[in-house]
Amino acid sequence: MAWFLGLGIAGIVLLVLALVFDGVLEGVFGGVLDGFFDGLLSLPVVAGFLSMFGFTGAIVLGGTVLGAGAATGVGVAAGVAAGWLAWKFSRALMRDQTDATPRQEDLVGTAGSVVTAIPADGCGEVLVRLAGHPVKLAARSAVPVARGTEIWVEASLSSTSVAVRPVER
Repeated sequence: MAWFLGLGIAGIVLLVLALVFDGVLEGVFGGVLDGFFDGLLSLPVVAGFLSMFGFTGAIVLGGTVLGAGAATGVGVAAGVAAGWLAWKFSRALMRDQTDATPRQEDLVGTAGSVVTAIPADGCGEVLVRLAGHPVKLAARSAVPVARGTEIWVEASLSSTSVAVRPVER
C-alpha cells in the first residue's frame, strides 16, 4: 500500500509543481519540447493520472480483499479517467477566447457628445463609447462646438485626446 500512497502523493506534488512552475520545462530546453507538454503528456494530465492511480490503488488494496494486481488494474483505469478529464478541461480552458483589447485607433469613427464646450482650435471634453463603455476624453476641433452637440471622432491624437468634428444633419 505504501507504493500506491507514494504515487498518489507524488502526483499531487507534481500538480503543485506544474501550477507553480508552469512553462519552466519548456523554457529550460529552449523550445525543443514545444508541443510535447501541451497534449496528453502535459504535467497536469500526468499528475492527475498518478494521483488517481495511487490513491485508488491504495483504497482498493486496503478496503477490499482483492490483491495488488486488481488494485493496480482499478488504479490504472481511474488514473486514465482522471488524466483524460484533466486533458479535456485544459483543452477547453485553452480555447476560451476573450475580445480584443480596445486600442487608441478604435476611437476613430466613433460618435459621441460634447461634455465641455470646445473653442475653435482649443480643447474641450467629449464622451464616447469604446467597447460599450463610456469614455471621457480631451477633444480638439477646428471649429467651435457647443456643449451637448453630437460629434464624430476624426483622429486619435493620444491615448486621452481626440480630434472631432460636429455631426451635421
